[in-house]
Amino acid sequence: MTGMSPSTRPDPGPLPGPFTGPDGVLSRVRIGAYAWAEHDGHVLLSRMAPKTKGAGSWVMPGGGVSFGEDPADAVLRELEEETGLEGELGEVLGVRSALLQPHEVPSGHRIHVIGILYRVTITGGELRDEQGGSTDHAEWIPLADLPTIPAMSLLDWARGVVGR
Repeated sequence: MTGMSPSTRPDPGPLPGPFTGPDGVLSRVRIGAYAWAEHDGHVLLSRMAPKTKGAGSWVMPGGGVSFGEDPADAVLRELEEETGLEGELGEVLGVRSALLQPHEVPSGHRIHVIGILYRVTITGGELRDEQGGSTDHAEWIPLADLPTIPAMSLLDWARGVVGR
C-alpha cells in the first residue's frame, strides 16, 4: 500500500493481541529493543534486579517496546532509564525470535519474544544504576570477562551475533 495516505488505506481490521491457545494458556507477542555499546574494550551491561527472573545475571540495556513506539526510540529510552547514558543509534545487529513457555515467565503466559539488537554509541549522560526497575546496576564490563559472568540467554545470543 505504498504511497497511500493513512485516510485512504483500507481498514486492516482489529490488531492481533493476546489470545488463548487450545491448551487454555494466554499467548502474546512481546517486542524488545536492546543496545550493544562498546568502548575501550568494554561493553555496557545491566544486571537483573533481585526480584526479577534471572536475578544477578547480566544483559544489554533495553527492554519492551511500548505500543506505538518505534523500537529505535525505545532502545534509546531504555538505555537512559537503565544506565543514565544517552546514545546515538547505529545499525541493527540482529533480530532474535524465541518462544517462552508458561513455566519460564512469571505471568504464566506463553510469550513469543522478538528482540532487536542495535549498535549504540554513547554520546553523553552519567553512568548510574536504575532505581526500582528490572535492573539494579549498570557497568562497563571488559569484553574478555563476558564468558565468565552470569548472563541472560539474550546476552549469550548477542555475543554470538557480534562475535564476542
